[in-house]
Amino acid sequence: MSIQVFGLPVSRGVAIGRAVLVASSRVDVAHYFVEPERAEAEIARLRQARDVVAAELTTLKRELPTDAPGELAALLDVHLMLLHDETLADATKHWIEERHYNAEWAVSAQTEVLARQFDEMEDEYLRERKADIEQVAERLLGVLAKAQPLPLAAGARDFAGEDPLVLVANDIAPADMLQFKGSVFTGFVTDVGGRTSHTAIVARSLDIPAVVGAREASRLVRQDDWLIIDGDAGVVVVNPSPIVLEEYRFRQRQSALERARLDRLRHMPSVTLDGQAVELLANIELPGDAAAALAAGAVGVGLFRSEFLFMNRNGELPNEDEQFEAYRSAVEGMHGMPVTIRTVDIGADKPLDRLTVHELRHEHALNPALGLRAIRWSLSEPAMFRQQIRAILRASAYGKVRMLIPMVAHLAEARHTQEAVARAKQQLTEAGVPFNDIEVGAMVEIPAAAVSLPQLLRYFDFVSVGTNDLIQYTLAIDRADESVAHLYDPWHPAVLRLIADVIATANAAGKHVSVCGEMAGDVAFAELLLAMGLRSYSMHPAQLSSIKQRILRADSTRLAVALRATLASDDPAAEWRRVLGGTTII
Repeated sequence: MSIQVFGLPVSRGVAIGRAVLVASSRVDVAHYFVEPERAEAEIARLRQARDVVAAELTTLKRELPTDAPGELAALLDVHLMLLHDETLADATKHWIEERHYNAEWAVSAQTEVLARQFDEMEDEYLRERKADIEQVAERLLGVLAKAQPLPLAAGARDFAGEDPLVLVANDIAPADMLQFKGSVFTGFVTDVGGRTSHTAIVARSLDIPAVVGAREASRLVRQDDWLIIDGDAGVVVVNPSPIVLEEYRFRQRQSALERARLDRLRHMPSVTLDGQAVELLANIELPGDAAAALAAGAVGVGLFRSEFLFMNRNGELPNEDEQFEAYRSAVEGMHGMPVTIRTVDIGADKPLDRLTVHELRHEHALNPALGLRAIRWSLSEPAMFRQQIRAILRASAYGKVRMLIPMVAHLAEARHTQEAVARAKQQLTEAGVPFNDIEVGAMVEIPAAAVSLPQLLRYFDFVSVGTNDLIQYTLAIDRADESVAHLYDPWHPAVLRLIADVIATANAAGKHVSVCGEMAGDVAFAELLLAMGLRSYSMHPAQLSSIKQRILRADSTRLAVALRATLASDDPAAEWRRVLGGTTII
């Protein structure tokens, strides 16, 4: 039976494929592919974990007190029987051999399949046996988690077989999503999340259709169900009819044709109708993304999110040399074009996967978005901060590098940052390590920074507006919380006035200003930001052609005349639609 699940559209396009369900569990489950030739070794891991659990259960049964209820011994017998059930073992091995799942993922996937089967049983006693399956699975997962997993398979795309795959999960950590780059997944859907959660942002960076905040998706969808993910409407169609399937396949073909047409703009100069040159930069997460930025026609990197170098490392921070090699790789990959490296922005919805010293002290923070994150975290770890600064400075010897400081709010933070940079330069000079002078900029993400920008500009060479957090902090909402997602409004008059003031203030001071948040890559705001005086946009490479098309068709002089009425309006979105004759996509 075909059903529809509704959520929030966060990455446009249509994905069609079989569902790969990442079931939620009380045990953290690693999900990755293993190389085909390592399947037997992975099955051996599974068999070894089974033997460990069997020994644990046998010991528990042997050591039961003499006065223990007989039901306890019977329950342990049931768990031992399930553990050694060949049908269950063969089904779990199937996920490893055929889909190339790692052992943990295979156990989780098969547990989910069995749990659904038990839920459909009419006999209440049998339905309740689902708990036994889940308890045995969690014991297995607990043992597997202690073992060293096999590495993520590099050739994951080869594992999909003939059918495309889409990912269904309760949630996906941004760092985990980076493992899906170039993988088998053509789209994904999650139960939770908002339009500007970092999971959604990375989805757009992967340029794959996605729907978040679908609430019941991971419960309603079954392994291997056929799914359509409509990233434009925020709809997931489960087991669609042949007619619906063909309609969406037609839309996929049309979308491919439109992308091909936009690709022809990649290397055209980005200049408005009235002759204003506009700089279109790329946001990247990893050094290897530089190639995609160049291919998309970017004239530089406006935001290198360095925090992704710090994730998926079991709490071990990358050392200076490792960071230097990553930054140098990105700089050299851009062939002389500028690369802006943001210092680590750990915290809120981008935590390290294991606790560091400070996170141990702050793991129970009531609101991590307002806690120890970004520059606050860096300044609280001065040795780590200087290490990152030195790595960035060393990379500057290989090309044009700028350093960007996230979440600046206080003048004291600006002063401490400058002191850290000066100390790092002194250390490199004393060690005879080459570097070039670099520009240091501030991200404007907090209203306090926007309001005090004239003072901050005394300490910084340029500014970049992070619209995602600026909107969040201006409107006092958690952008990752779907219960208040409807209040996240980039068209709010206060948000637009802050952005316009920041751009005007920076321009008046002769300081370079860019926008690197999601608004920069949204065609609905391309002309509006242009009217505010913005001449530098930074976005994911996949969004460059669409924004360039809007820039090429725009007259910035005419737009600037209409800006005042829009900023003064109670409904800026409607007023701006009127200015553009109803052509803006909002």
